[in-house]
This record gives sequence, structure tokens and C-alpha cells, in this order.
Amino acid sequence: MFEFELKATDRRGRAGVFHTPHGPLETPVFAPVGTLASVKALTPEQVRAAGATLVLANTYHLHLRPGDERVKAMGGVHQFMAWDGPMLTDSGGFQVFSLSERRVIDDEGVTFRSHLDGAELRFTPEKVIAIQENIGADIIMAFDECAPPYDRSYNEQALKRTHAWLERCIAVKSRQDQALFGIVQGGVFPDLRSESADFIASKDLPGIAIGGLSVGETKQEMAAMLEVVDPRLPVDKPRYLMGVGSPEDLVEGVARGVDIFDCVLPTRMARNHAALTRLGRLNLRNLPYADDKRPIDPSCSCYTCQTFSRAYLRHLIVAREMLSATLISIHNIHTLTELAKDLRRAVLAGRLEAFANEFRASYQKHRPSEL
Repeated sequence: MFEFELKATDRRGRAGVFHTPHGPLETPVFAPVGTLASVKALTPEQVRAAGATLVLANTYHLHLRPGDERVKAMGGVHQFMAWDGPMLTDSGGFQVFSLSERRVIDDEGVTFRSHLDGAELRFTPEKVIAIQENIGADIIMAFDECAPPYDRSYNEQALKRTHAWLERCIAVKSRQDQALFGIVQGGVFPDLRSESADFIASKDLPGIAIGGLSVGETKQEMAAMLEVVDPRLPVDKPRYLMGVGSPEDLVEGVARGVDIFDCVLPTRMARNHAALTRLGRLNLRNLPYADDKRPIDPSCSCYTCQTFSRAYLRHLIVAREMLSATLISIHNIHTLTELAKDLRRAVLAGRLEAFANEFRASYQKHRPSEL
């Protein structure tokens, strides 16, 4: 059911197809984030039209509201949010360690307080799997402990828990229509990353996630950790780099063996008036765009660029019209999904290195007025 077909490789880059109960995923692939079973400001039809084939929802947030049992009673997350394509849920681990208050961590799990109302909650590996089985996404994550990237002693302890918790997740998982991914951790420490990659790979799961990156380390350090884990992971399983999704990150990640990406960046930036292009970012609130008749990106085929000018988008922003977030989100998601597709084409054509070099040479090398 969850077969991964590796169609081509080019150096470390990979092009594949991951089969799920809700359809095949061609990789590399970028997934927009629908934290609360909603990609902010967009309908599912708009998300699909923007090029997305995979959407992520959040275990922690859906457990708090509306409640995972309610999602189950409504037919599962696909039916609940009217998305008929593949879906992924994360473990909630990152949110537990970043959003919650008064955490108490032990080998059994984590006791913490909700960021919404302060209610005391308890997450264990068993609880997290039960929540994700209620939600019903195609791809689910094991419960892990996301440690600060530079604290070695913390990472050593967190790694032991993450590995032990994975074994408990495997033991209690009951749904055969969900693919469980283990999560590689280890901060910025090559030996810990190697140890974790070897352990996760030994469990022969349908896929492997790489967590604990893009959490404060430099981009060079992130790239170095991907280079450490890449040769240690099985070639016949998809690799998912969690929470990473800027244009440059997609290019550098694919060049280091990553297949799946997700990030809140395209919609969050849209709500803050910023548009992504392959040359750099535009702050569309800026005055020079007030009379600019061009689309965000003249080479872009998205609905926004085919229909509206930068001047109109700036007008919406200044007037505080909600439509601005929708239109810029459509463009930003389309930019990332198309970049992932072009990276796939480059791998299939055997020209990934040339594509990456061309991208690096042009990205953010221009002043905003030149974009």
C-alpha cells in the first residue's frame, strides 16, 4: 500500500513515487501546512489549483480543537476538511516543546499545559498514535523529543527517549492504512545524527522523517546534517524533512536526498504581505509597487499572476482586504510546488547539479526594485 518507487537518481537527488490510500505522491514534493485542517485563507480547491498534492495537519492543535475524537466522528480529516488527496500529520512533539507551558518530561511521556487555556495535558507515544489514528491522515509520525540544536547533553537524552518512544509507537499502531514514519534527531552533532539515522532505518518503516532542523541552527549546519544522514538511510524509503520549505531549502534539501518538505512559510509570508519568487522575496506593501502593472512574477502561471498586478495586490494590503492573503498565498504555494516539480524534472533529466547552480546564482542576488 505504501510502496515507494525510486524512478531516478542524480548524485544525491531522487525522483520517486510514494503510493498512499489517497493517491500517489510524485517526489520531490512540497506540502503546505493546514495546521487546524485548514490551509489558511484558502479553500481545498484553491490549494489543489495552486499545485499542492499533499497537505499537512497538526496533531497537537487538532487534539485541542475541535478534538481528535470529533474529527473521527466526522469521518476523519479528509472528509472533515474536504481534501481528497494524501495527508500527513506530525507527532505534535515540536508543538509540545515549543508552545506549551510548564513541561515535565520523563521517560514515559510529557506533561504540559495547553497554550490555549492552561489545561494540563499528558502526551505519551501511545496517546499520540491514538490521536493520529482518530484524525486519519495517510502518513503519521512517531512521538519524538525535539531538543535545542546546540545542547549536547540534552540531545543525548532526547535521542534515547525518541528511539524508545518509536518502539512504543510501533507496538501500539493498529491501522494498516496509515504509514508510520520514525524521526531522526540529534541536533547539530554528526555522531548523534548518525546513530539516530541507523536506529530509525533499522525499524524498516514505510518512511523516515528528519526532525530538529530549521530550529535555530544555520543553513550550513542543516545542510551538513543532511549530508550525514543521507548515506545512512535506505534508498527505497521516502525521506521527509520536517518544517522546512523556503525555495533555497528545497533546492539544497533535494541535492542532499530529501523527498518531502512542509512549511507554514508560504501562507505566513502571504499574511505579512511578502511574495516568494525564484529571484527573491517581495514586500508588496512597499510604495514602489503602488503603480506597478506587472504580476508578482511574470514567469509564473498561477491564478494570481495570470490575473492581478502588483499594484492591485498592494491596494488590497493597504486597504486591509482579506483577499490579499488569499491571492499571495496562492502564488507562494504555487511557487514552491512548481519548484519541487522542476527539481524532480531536473533529477529525471540528469541535470540536478546544473539546475541547483543556476538557482543559487540568481536567488536573492537582486535588489527588491529589480524583481
